[in-house]
Amino acid sequence: MKYENAGIIGAGIAGLVCADRLRREGVSVTILEKSHGVGGRSATRHLDETSCDHGAQYFTVSDPLFAERVAQWKDKGVVDTWQGRIVAIDSGVIRDLNETKERLVGTPGMNSIGKHLAQNLDVRNNTQIKRIERSNKKWQVFDDAGQTYGPFDVLISTAPSIQTRQLFTEWSPQFDDQLASVEMLPCWSVILSFSTRLPIDLDGAFVNGSPLSWIARNNSKPGRGPSECWLLHGSAEWSAAHVERDPEEAGKTLIDEFWNLFGGELLHPSSVTTHRWRYSRPREALPSRYLFDDQLQIGCASDWCGGPKIEGAFLSGHALAASLLETR
Repeated sequence: MKYENAGIIGAGIAGLVCADRLRREGVSVTILEKSHGVGGRSATRHLDETSCDHGAQYFTVSDPLFAERVAQWKDKGVVDTWQGRIVAIDSGVIRDLNETKERLVGTPGMNSIGKHLAQNLDVRNNTQIKRIERSNKKWQVFDDAGQTYGPFDVLISTAPSIQTRQLFTEWSPQFDDQLASVEMLPCWSVILSFSTRLPIDLDGAFVNGSPLSWIARNNSKPGRGPSECWLLHGSAEWSAAHVERDPEEAGKTLIDEFWNLFGGELLHPSSVTTHRWRYSRPREALPSRYLFDDQLQIGCASDWCGGPKIEGAFLSGHALAASLLETR
């Protein structure tokens, strides 16, 4: 089958990679994204005097295909190596990891990766998809404002599994069990800005046995400004137990835990921003890189397919696009 056009729901890494690969082969692609930006959880929050990565913090590389693309990103200044001191904190005891792995970040923010991938793509932001319909072997997509998109030869969702299931189950029951099996974990995040540098001799830490799971000095990453800014992530277990909590209360708990790691409040923050990632990451990804119904021409790709994190999302979107191009 020859695809003349495709609709993709979600402008995260998987959706952008899939769209870019299809576009390069002559397929007209429209991406429908509910938020005002691109990149999904590879996100950067812009504040009055600084900015902070409040979703994905860094990424690593193991797959050769991904390594090839990352090398191109490096050459173009889209990503760089984060050389900060990364430790583990267990019951208040700081332990150096002594790892040799390279941690990479987008520059000047994690959202730079999504922005780079979105170049030359047709992305419709602030578009919340409400339902989909199929007629004459074509897909129509409807948003919550009454706008219609399509018709599309093929329709792909890279949204979180629960949202994809809500859209797709009526049309493709074969996906239902697989989508239902994916549990997406939440994560509370807190951004703390300070007028001066905190006297903390580390730049990132995995925190064990705490409501916190991760803390990072964002301005230690390459390409960031000098303003002192820290990011706190709640653990999956704690975030799940408090997912409906008031943001201010959730943030206060994590801030108190942050100070407890270092013996008490070191400096009053000049600003506090709390964000809830309701669907932060899969507890366990599906074994397949993507899902596709070749009868209905409908598919899924995301970090919950084949492996989590930025590399997993990249490989998922790339694999689905490659499969579609092979069947043209």
